[in-house]
Amino acid sequence: MAQLNASREEIKVDVLSEGKSGIFGVGTEKALIQVERLSPMSELEEDAPNKKNVAEVAGEILETLLDLMDIDATTMLESLQTTNGEEQVLAPLAFNIQGEDLGILIGRRGQTLAALQYVVRLIINHQMKVWTPVVIDVEGYKQRRSEALQALAVRMAEQVRIKGVPFTLEPMPAYERRIIHLALTDHPDVTTESTGEGDARKVMILPDQGSES
Repeated sequence: MAQLNASREEIKVDVLSEGKSGIFGVGTEKALIQVERLSPMSELEEDAPNKKNVAEVAGEILETLLDLMDIDATTMLESLQTTNGEEQVLAPLAFNIQGEDLGILIGRRGQTLAALQYVVRLIINHQMKVWTPVVIDVEGYKQRRSEALQALAVRMAEQVRIKGVPFTLEPMPAYERRIIHLALTDHPDVTTESTGEGDARKVMILPDQGSES
């Protein structure tokens, strides 16, 4: 992944040999894998039939997973906003799941929804041999959460500006941290940085020392 400068979802991995652990270090063999970078969805955007096919497959995969989870819901292909780390953009493929009592699909801090999205992407990548950044939402949760996080970022930035003391937000998944960073990118008085490791990673809002007179 580091050599290809790609995420796990952008590559296809084939295990050629699982390797051997050996006994007391004797007979050890390293695993041998073959890694292939998948074609990005952008290469299919001008080809409407191919894009439609990927959308159909994605919808079928999502509906199958929901059935296996015994969740009564419908999926709608919609135009949803997402973030690419720099700006708000329309996701190439986005599904909004609709139904009743779907909180179980969102999970704590959206972790279950993020896991469902990740699994759907991996299955599509395996079947279609193309990297497809599918976005999955539940009853507009991500849009509401995005708006709430942007408002939170502005409020906390104002507190940091007034008090001149850094403020650390609660742990958030990567895409939520990006929302905070983007919301304050052009703020004249504060800067942001991520701290911590893994699930404990947080955004810290700090006074911008360069803004002091």
